[in-house]
Amino acid sequence: MSKQERVIESEESYDILQNVHGAMMFSLKARDGEPENPKILYDGGEDALFYRTNGFSVKLDYVHPDARESLNKVDMVLVVEFNGNNIEREYDVPVRHVKRLPL
Repeated sequence: MSKQERVIESEESYDILQNVHGAMMFSLKARDGEPENPKILYDGGEDALFYRTNGFSVKLDYVHPDARESLNKVDMVLVVEFNGNNIEREYDVPVRHVKRLPL
């Protein structure tokens, strides 16, 4: 894959959970391989972009309105990747607040 080639998958079925302390968790379908320098870009709108590895991103379609304000306030979320009912991996991911998603 060249530097300019990027794969963006859409994730339409995922969960966002928040505890009483404001910490957030994204529950996603597991992908192949370990994440490399992951981050979430969020512009306050309906979607977010999860950079998982160099050249591979996941568009998180439709961030629920109840989660948008909270996501705008956090700098880190926990990402948990599931394979069926099993946890494949979990890791902290920084949230970068941007003016516009690069989609």
